[in-house]
Formats: sequence, structure tokens, C-alpha cells
Amino acid sequence: MSEFAPTPTSTHTPKKRVAILGSTGSIGTQTLEVIEALPDAFEITLLTAGNNSHLLIEQAIAHKPVAVVIANKDKYKEVFDALDPHDIQVYAGADALEQCMDMDVFDVVVTAMVGFAGLKPTLRAIKNRKTIALANKETLVVAGELVMREAREHQVAILPVDSEHSAIFQCLPGEFINPIEKIYLTASGGPFRGKSAADLAHVTVQQALKHPNWEMGAKITIDSASMMNKGLEIIEARWLFDLQPEQIDIVVHPQSIVHSIVQFEDGSMKAQLGLPDMKLPIQYALSYPQRLANSFERFNFMNYPNLIFEQPDFDTFDNLNLAFEALRLGGNAPCVLNAANEITNRAFIDGRIGFLDIAKLNRKAMEGMNFVALPSLDDYLQTDRDARARTAEMIPS
Repeated sequence: MSEFAPTPTSTHTPKKRVAILGSTGSIGTQTLEVIEALPDAFEITLLTAGNNSHLLIEQAIAHKPVAVVIANKDKYKEVFDALDPHDIQVYAGADALEQCMDMDVFDVVVTAMVGFAGLKPTLRAIKNRKTIALANKETLVVAGELVMREAREHQVAILPVDSEHSAIFQCLPGEFINPIEKIYLTASGGPFRGKSAADLAHVTVQQALKHPNWEMGAKITIDSASMMNKGLEIIEARWLFDLQPEQIDIVVHPQSIVHSIVQFEDGSMKAQLGLPDMKLPIQYALSYPQRLANSFERFNFMNYPNLIFEQPDFDTFDNLNLAFEALRLGGNAPCVLNAANEITNRAFIDGRIGFLDIAKLNRKAMEGMNFVALPSLDDYLQTDRDARARTAEMIPS
């Protein structure tokens, strides 16, 4: 088993104080739903949002955290005026978000921010020995070696929230001395499963946002449609479970019931199954090592008499190839890929490029990168800036 989670030594779970980075997004709001249903197990002490001041105010009034952070400084007065009567501290700006990781008012941080912006606050939380419930896959994609080194040094548990990585994690208890031979990350195939490149030449943003199984934010939903989400998960899994690229495989499973599979050296395989509901992996990360009773809908085998598994289409969805290529290159290559994809994803949503251009421009960004084999944090930050600028130059304004 990876070093990212300690062997559980107790079944007792005290009430945990929770900070949510990105509380107004899809994962953040679902985390609040989980906590609302388990008030004796958790309490909210810090909430942060990027721009959605209205929802942040609603959440803060409902949950009475010690503090909130709104990243958009222009929204500070609005949030302060609304929350000052409730004795809730209000901060603004990216620096404040990072600095709040020094506060001694929470035990676990749910990193639900989307994109590269989650890296620095996550590193700051690790330095303060906060348990990380990791929903921001980009943190490990862009700087996995650095993040895991810091986690080991500060003896911090990093608990995965992504359904696929949570599934792998849930298959590992009792297997601490047994090496993993291989893992299979399942993919629904998204809205364009089975489509050819010709079919995808003129798809719309609305079509790409219609995921068949999951309710997610726009960025992740587009990544799922382009298969980049699975590509990022490949890189994240490498660091979470200390694997080599050849130990990671993808299988398309359109029902999203088998969330991922672990294969051990004797050929035995373990899988975690359940309905496609992000609240379960969120709750498991928060409550680990316990499993807490809940009222989530239960899986019924009779509703799924046939489970389908297929090979992914690497020819149509080049982002999968790019992810494996970046992983094998190492260094700052995954950081370049993530930065380029954040730009191309947004450009597609804004209607400035076509769907197939996402992978094409991501590949061009990779081909033009300045490779750094052993990057520092400053190298990652510079790589991110350079890759974004270079990708943006290739996109019509």
C-alpha cells in the first residue's frame, strides 16, 4: 500500500473540524450535504470560494464557520457586510486562501477547488499537518512528486475523494504487505463513448456537458467528454499509490457501477462497487478509517443484470495518450499538459475552438514545452505560466 494513508489503529472517530476549499462548486456543495446529514461527526470551520459570493454567504450563515475566504477581492465588501453580524471572519484574495491554511481551527481540508489553483494552499495545509481529503486531482498531476514528498515528511494522510481513487483505496485495507500488480481505472466513456473523430468534429458545448451518469462542474464534465479527466486520474493514481505507468490501465464501463479494480500479484482482483454518487467517496474520506451509516440509495443487482466493459479508444481520444506520455516523461511534463488543458477546456466552453481542438492544442503545447527533469515549486509555477501563455497564443481571440 502507498505511504499516503497510515494504518488505522482505532475505530473511534472524534468530531472532526472541516475546512472546504471550493465550497460553492459541485464537490464542495456535496461535501456540505454529507456533513449536514452527520452533524455529530463533523463541523464546518472554514469555507472558501472563488467568485460565488452569494452562495458562500448562504453557506456561511447556515454553517457558522470561524472564517470564510472569497478569492475575488472585488467581492470582499459584499461578503464582509453580510457576515459581520454573524461574527464570521472574512478574508479575500489568493494569498489569504493560502494563509488561512495556518489557522488552528480545522483538522481536515477538503480540497475541492478546480485546477492548478489548489496546489499552493494544499502544500501549505500539508506543512501544517492537516489531513487532506483530495478532490483537486490537479495538485498531484502538476506536482505529485513534491506533494507526496511533503506529505511523507510531515506525516500527513492524503485521502482520495475522486470515486476511482477512493475505490482503489477502499480495496487496500488488509493488503498492506501485498504489492499491487496493476490497477484498472474505470471510465464511463462520457457522452461521446463509441463516437469517431468524424462524429465529434462539430459537437456543441451543450452536448459535451450532458454526462450520462455524473453531476459535475462544467470543467470536469468537459474533461470527461474529452477523456482528459481520465488522463489526469492516471497521473494522480501514479502518485497516490506509488505505481509505474505500466501498472495503470483504463477500462470503459458505461454503467459507472464498478468504480475501479486492484489486481494483486497472485492474480486476485478486488473491486469497489456502488451507484454513481460522489457523496459516498466524500464521506469515506472524511470518516476514514470508519464507515458511518447513511441514507444513500443502495445498489440493487437486479437493476444492473449486465455490466459492460470495453477498451478505451486511444485513437479518437488523444488526451489519454498525452497523459501516459506526460507520465513517462515525468518532470514538469504533466504540469504543462494540465496548464494547456485548462486553457483549451475554457476555450471550448467559450466557443473559441472545436471539441477536437482540445487534444490537438494540448499536444502542441507538450511538443513546445521547456522540459525540466527535477522541478522545484518555482519551476512548477513558471511552467504553468509559460504553458498557459503559449497555449493561449494558439487560440483565436
